[in-house]
Amino acid sequence: MISTNVVILLNADYSFLNTIGWKKAMCLISKSKTEIIKYSNRVIRTARGELIKVPLVMRLIKFIRTLYKNRVPFSKKNVMIRDGLVCSYCGSSDKRLTIDHVVPKSKGGKSSFENCIACCKNCNNKKGGRTCIEAKMFPHTKLTQPTISEFLRIRMLKLGVDSMIRDCFK
Repeated sequence: MISTNVVILLNADYSFLNTIGWKKAMCLISKSKTEIIKYSNRVIRTARGELIKVPLVMRLIKFIRTLYKNRVPFSKKNVMIRDGLVCSYCGSSDKRLTIDHVVPKSKGGKSSFENCIACCKNCNNKKGGRTCIEAKMFPHTKLTQPTISEFLRIRMLKLGVDSMIRDCFK
C-alpha cells in the first residue's frame, strides 16, 4: 500500500506520471498547477494555525509531454523493481538485496539487465565468482530488458497506485 507521505501525480490526460512527497504537492497546489482528485486522511497545520487536508491523488492542469526513452536505463534500483524486490535464487524478500552478475565480471560478464539479478547477500556470497552451473544455483527470474510500459506497470503495482487510481474514478 502507498505511504501517507506520498502523493500520486497524474498528467493532465489522467496518465500516471510519478509519486511525489506531500511537501512538493503542497507547493504545486499553492502555485495553482494541480487539481486535487482525492484527499488522504492526513491533515497538516499551517503557520497560521489552519488545518489543511493533504491530497492523495492530484492531476496537473497543463499537460506535460513526457520523453519516452526507447529503453529502461540499467540501474540497481531498476533491476530490483524488475525482480519484485525478492532474491532470484531463494525467493526471500530480505531488505538487504544486492545485484548479482549471472556471468561474473571476472569471467567477462557485463552489467546489463540480461546478466544482472536481485540477490540476497547470503546467496550472493554462496555463489561467489562462479557461474550458475559451477555453483549449481539457477535464477528464477527471466533475464530480460523490461519495456517502458512493463516497467511503469510493475512500478505502479508495487506502489499500489493502480488500485488507488481505480478507486478515485468509481
